[in-house]
Amino acid sequence: MTGQPSETINQTLGDARLQLAIYSATNRLMTHRAGAVRADLLPDYQELRTEANQLKKHTIEHLDHYLELFEKNVIAHGGKVVYCSDSQEVADFVLGLAKERGAHLIVKSKSMTTEEIHFNERLEKHGLEAVETDLGEYILQLAHQRPYHIVAPALHLTRYDVAEIFTKNLGVENEVVIEKQTKIARAALREKFLHADIGVTGANFLVADSGAVVVVENEGNARLTTSAPKIHITVAGIEKLIPRAQDLGVFLTLLGRSATGQPLTVYTSFLSGPRRNGEIDGPDEFYVVLLDNGRTKLLADPEKRQSLYCIRCGACLNHCPVYRKIGGHNYPWVYSGPIGAIITPQFHGVLKDPWLPFASSLCGACAEVCPVKIEIPKLLLKLRSEVTDAQRRQGVGGVERLAFGIWAWVMTHPRIYLMLARIGGIFLPLLPKVGPLGKWASQREVPKLAKTSFHQWWKAREVPK
Repeated sequence: MTGQPSETINQTLGDARLQLAIYSATNRLMTHRAGAVRADLLPDYQELRTEANQLKKHTIEHLDHYLELFEKNVIAHGGKVVYCSDSQEVADFVLGLAKERGAHLIVKSKSMTTEEIHFNERLEKHGLEAVETDLGEYILQLAHQRPYHIVAPALHLTRYDVAEIFTKNLGVENEVVIEKQTKIARAALREKFLHADIGVTGANFLVADSGAVVVVENEGNARLTTSAPKIHITVAGIEKLIPRAQDLGVFLTLLGRSATGQPLTVYTSFLSGPRRNGEIDGPDEFYVVLLDNGRTKLLADPEKRQSLYCIRCGACLNHCPVYRKIGGHNYPWVYSGPIGAIITPQFHGVLKDPWLPFASSLCGACAEVCPVKIEIPKLLLKLRSEVTDAQRRQGVGGVERLAFGIWAWVMTHPRIYLMLARIGGIFLPLLPKVGPLGKWASQREVPKLAKTSFHQWWKAREVPK
């Protein structure tokens, strides 16, 4: 794992409170998911996973067609589609629109896509206020932190942490009762909703045959974000498309269960254009910003493009032994866990953070729970190979390759192997307790060597006549 942020990882590993918070939260999510997909409750679970995989595969392979169809239907409903190649173009569009409309305050619902492009920070540099309205995201915005988890962004914080954040940033008394904390946040955010000029959301799905934006949530803040302000802007990656409205039955059944163990999230909104004549609620203007930001690069590889199937449920994070130990902030980008380990290198290049594909035990738990059957371990191995090849071309990792070359030669010469094994048995107790070997041994239980090796036992055994 060359180049990994070992110092911060060690800090996370050594923080007992943080370890308990991560373990407890992910364990609850794992337990809820397992209960929601039981065979007696959802007997066609595996068939649904296969169907979801095939639907995403078909959509990604025909993405140009579905993008055109989606745009056509959005326009037919009075909305506008804006294509952006990167984060700068998204910021330029929103800033330009805000300037034209005299807008100053933007409310947002939870969106990993806007986190990906540092949307809030870009707008704030130009004098616009962008406020997160999802409770977890709002807490993190006040604390100036990025999400720790795709679904539960503030899972690493306790109610005592939240109390300190609210006291420091909102000027309220230190309140540790969770219900009262939510009331504090509700009061602060309600004022923002009432005075917001623009509402910005992400999208869980974009339905090509109807031009609808589908947003799922549990708090109701997304509905206020899309209906209270006069302008609604959806910022979504181009991979969020699905072909037809009837396909939503598959994805909505899988998403809630995989993310939080719910049969269905509390709110599922279908948004297709601005407010019609005679309607009381809804925006006057409706825009869908379709973001590339490196996604089309993934389309070039027929195998790795399955990374774009992800529906951001977070199940792979909850089941990953590496994520559950090192936490979300030790991953270099907004996407953490197994999905982050395969997406980030593809977006930023395998040499940017070469340790990422190696941050996995390859246990396969992520692939087992992925609702769209992304072959994450297979992709990790492919990325590891690409990292090794790229480093070899740069002349990096020569000592490691030499060591593995020697190991491979020894393993293919039995007599040499047995001789070295006997020598190792004699000198192993004399290995230093300090330095790299000492650090390695300090984090592991090294078993005592048997007095007799397997080969010696096998040779001396009594064979029944």
